[in-house]
Amino acid sequence: MKHAILAAIAMAIIGSASAQEYPSKPIRMIIPSTPGGGTDFIGRLMSSKLAELNGWNIVPENRPGAGTALGLAEAAHAQGKGYDLVVGQSDNVTLIPLLMKVSYDPVKDLVPVALVGTTPIVLLVSAKAPWKTLPQFIQSAKEKPGSISYGTSGTGGSIHMTMELLQQTAGFQMQHIPYKGSPPALTDLVGERLQFSGASISGGAGLIKSGKLRPLAVTSVKRNPSLPDVPSVSELGYKGFDMTIYYGIFAPANTPAPIVERLNRDFNRILASPDVRDALQAQGFAVDPLSPQAFARLVADDIRKNRQIIDQAHIKVE
Repeated sequence: MKHAILAAIAMAIIGSASAQEYPSKPIRMIIPSTPGGGTDFIGRLMSSKLAELNGWNIVPENRPGAGTALGLAEAAHAQGKGYDLVVGQSDNVTLIPLLMKVSYDPVKDLVPVALVGTTPIVLLVSAKAPWKTLPQFIQSAKEKPGSISYGTSGTGGSIHMTMELLQQTAGFQMQHIPYKGSPPALTDLVGERLQFSGASISGGAGLIKSGKLRPLAVTSVKRNPSLPDVPSVSELGYKGFDMTIYYGIFAPANTPAPIVERLNRDFNRILASPDVRDALQAQGFAVDPLSPQAFARLVADDIRKNRQIIDQAHIKVE
């Protein structure tokens, strides 16, 4: 017992020392998407602010491919031990591994470092549609099961999962039409070739402001500050309904715990600054920093919830 205690103390001292000496070379921030969009925005914002805070050399690197899974796989198998970070989010951490064969296990191969923000899906209809509220829309869908078509950014994505949970919760059925991304689905929604769709806050903001699309609800439990007049699904009679997309920073599982804790404190300090909060909230993100342990629980809960949705809806990616 005495030897075990001494060994544990020695390891803690070594870990503390390594964290104090860190970093001794540039840190790579893997962005698993092409330039532009929410993932790239967060990766570059967090990289620049971490460099500014500590005077470190942070190198953002776009690694798109396989629906953002390529960058996650590269990070999961990296041996940098604190010198490789990656932007992960609901699709590539939760959904892709549940639906497709990938070379990484998001729980075993990656460690959550810091939650950057969460954003809901905004549920949309054409401005010319007859429905003014979500309850009106759901009632119409119930009266004619399967007659209403909804578009998503693709089978198995966050919008698809949200729509499936909405149907399961409210007890109605629609016809799913998957697109290759949100923009073409929203284009068809504006042109009334679809009756219903969803988008991220930032993705739908322009068409909402221009009056071409009507927001019926957001899928977070509370209203989103970017759309304060749009009610949540939860407050419209489906209490507790919550489908939000999370974005955060992850590291390979081999990253020493003291370095993960150090990075978590630094990122949470960055997220507390007004300019960063304002920049994220302008994109529709709610900022609520967590410890690495709490972030890991959020990821585990999200995986469990989406596995249930997939099993109940029998969703498969061909």
